[in-house]
Amino acid sequence: MGESLGTTIIGQDEKLMPFITSCNIACGYHGGDDVHTPNTINLALEHNVRIGAHPSYPDIEGFGRRPMHFEKEELATIITTQVLSLKKMVEEAGGVLTYVKPHGALYNKASINSEEAQVIIAALKSINPNLALMGLAGSEMGKVSKGMDIEFISEAFCDRKYELDGSLMLRSKPGAVFSKVEDVVKQVESIVFDKRVETAAGKFIAIQADSICIHGDNPMALEFVKAIHYLFSSKIG
Repeated sequence: MGESLGTTIIGQDEKLMPFITSCNIACGYHGGDDVHTPNTINLALEHNVRIGAHPSYPDIEGFGRRPMHFEKEELATIITTQVLSLKKMVEEAGGVLTYVKPHGALYNKASINSEEAQVIIAALKSINPNLALMGLAGSEMGKVSKGMDIEFISEAFCDRKYELDGSLMLRSKPGAVFSKVEDVVKQVESIVFDKRVETAAGKFIAIQADSICIHGDNPMALEFVKAIHYLFSSKIG
């Protein structure tokens, strides 16, 4: 959330906020600015929503979804700068930054590359050892987090198709991003209640998740989140 930049509005932060329990707020390197980011922080605090930082590669033009490579020291600075900036804004608004979730290509690389994950985790621990890291369930981020003694929040996706190895299907492939409410509800039910998810190959793989991600920039995000909210309300209470 908080990914709007200038006159370019991305997502529906104000409409989504009443239906969620945590939000990943952009830190300015792929979206967000000095107007939209504070507004999103205030919305989160108003609705008692847990706030996480959503740092990315420095890639406004590609919305943080283009693969990039940086040396360890430079990447650490990129992460630290973004998280500290958002942390300061959250605290000035009277809130607390509790976790960090990498965005886009940074998230994807850290999910399979232990060195990338180590740099991210070391950066977070240098800021606040109590910060948690949110990442793909069953990924390298989770394994490295355990070894580096940082809380890891395992995440699953309601609006993305999975591959057999537990990775997310590339957005460029047909069917990688869901557009129908029924597909989203079916996937969430499977993940939450059956601890498994159907892959693009039609086979199920095991999955254990603490959090369900909805992409705020998906045009159907509001319909998705309402359906999931109703699902949990009716089945869990």
